[in-house]
Amino acid sequence: MKKFLIICLLFCSAFIGTGISTASAQCAMCSISAEQGTKNGNTQGKGLNTGIVYLLVIPYILIAGIGVLWYKKYRTSKFTQSS
Repeated sequence: MKKFLIICLLFCSAFIGTGISTASAQCAMCSISAEQGTKNGNTQGKGLNTGIVYLLVIPYILIAGIGVLWYKKYRTSKFTQSS
């Protein structure tokens, strides 16, 4: 456990030390185009929102699936050890 903690601290400090700068969400042309498109009745904004939701949901589904598999494996191994 101590070894894992040291590795995590070194990993985090490496990223903090690299001087990562913040990124802008969108370029000015993209945001203006999306705003004007939705005001004029285009469905460009719907496409952007669908893409954002798609990119947001996939990692959560993967993490939930890994968690379920981990829980099932832990539960079955605990059950066989107690029997």
